[in-house]
Amino acid sequence: MPMQWPQLLTTKRYGHENLTSAEIGRSHFHKDHDRIIFSSAFRRLGRKTQVHPLTLNDHIHTRLTHSIEVGSLGRSLGIRVGELIADELPPWSSPHDLGMIVQSACLAHDIGNPPFGHAGEYAIRDWFRRHSQDQRFASLHPLELQDLQTFEGNAQGLRVVTKIENNLFDGGLRLTYPTLGTLIKYPWTVEKGGDKGKFSVFQSEVDTLNQLGRELGLIELGENHWCRHPLTWLVEAADDICYAILDLEDAIELHILTFDEVKPILLQLCGDLDFDHEIFTSQASARRKISALRGKAMENMVESAIVAYRHHYPAIMSGQYTGELLADGDPMVKAGLATAKRIARERVFPNNRKAELEVGAYTMLGVLLEAFCDAVYEAHADSPAQPGYRTEKIMNLMGIHAPEPDWPLYQSYLRAIDFISGMTDNYCIYLARQIGGGLGY
Repeated sequence: MPMQWPQLLTTKRYGHENLTSAEIGRSHFHKDHDRIIFSSAFRRLGRKTQVHPLTLNDHIHTRLTHSIEVGSLGRSLGIRVGELIADELPPWSSPHDLGMIVQSACLAHDIGNPPFGHAGEYAIRDWFRRHSQDQRFASLHPLELQDLQTFEGNAQGLRVVTKIENNLFDGGLRLTYPTLGTLIKYPWTVEKGGDKGKFSVFQSEVDTLNQLGRELGLIELGENHWCRHPLTWLVEAADDICYAILDLEDAIELHILTFDEVKPILLQLCGDLDFDHEIFTSQASARRKISALRGKAMENMVESAIVAYRHHYPAIMSGQYTGELLADGDPMVKAGLATAKRIARERVFPNNRKAELEVGAYTMLGVLLEAFCDAVYEAHADSPAQPGYRTEKIMNLMGIHAPEPDWPLYQSYLRAIDFISGMTDNYCIYLARQIGGGLGY
């Protein structure tokens, strides 16, 4: 039996089961949007790397500007799908509710990413893999250790919005089930992550995942394994559109690529290789030239995603769709995306300055992980060593995130990761220098 929109759009809130009434001018889903926008974790995205760490160019995207732009596209996609299925929606909802749900999920889709973007994810994973034989981790269950060794910003994001922000370990932001369901890109745990290690739920949030699945009427595919919420495909498409276009813009800003190198890719994404504009032959800056293509490309990519959604709608609602909307839509869009990813892989990601900063990020995150995980282990009730002065001070730095001595070590290590992954790039650098004695930086 396919999923049903009245259940997929329930207004129940996670961590706050008593239904609250909507306010004048604010629906339940508007409240989700506002709670995310005003959270500390969202604000800190302004000082977190998107692709290029610590750039001095103010036009380069941070996680914050990226999330806002993804949210803008996600809102459009949600409204379009809402209009497409209007006759299936419950009487109390509208296409604009779907737009708000998708926009909110887009705003939060990177909220769990650590400092220095994907380089930070790799640094955390690699540190735990290198130290997996340490006595500190000997008592962990294999899946708990695998969580740490395959650290995922998506899974950390679910912890942020359901546990860490606002109501600490009492529902977090207390978002509605539809917004949370739409946010979970990979609704399964680490052992089902496949070769790419993609998952959105740590072992600590398994109960949350299953509660969401039941409340929303998602289709259960196995133990701790559910199909996506139908709106999650739109979050993914909005994110892919921004990556394809805006990463190219950043590369032009940093003089890694030229406008003439990027123009053919954007024309593919526009679906019109002959598209011309008077600004292309003017003395305008590359920034202004690319803006003339950006809007047209985005409009065409949104249309392509909607066509694919319509075509695959029965499979999406039955939990059987496994593709990507942009790859299953307009062939020119698919080709343009492939070209954009290839250019980024060959020309943008190997950039020397980017590589230098990412190696430094590895070192700094390693310093913090070593210090905080060691302190957590020393402070644990079963530790053979008595906590020393340094451990006491490091635990004090964690404040409300500091675990109690009698907690399971897995939960305690996650609290250390909560603290470290929540840092901005700048604070990570500062604290690593302080803890490392200012050496080597």
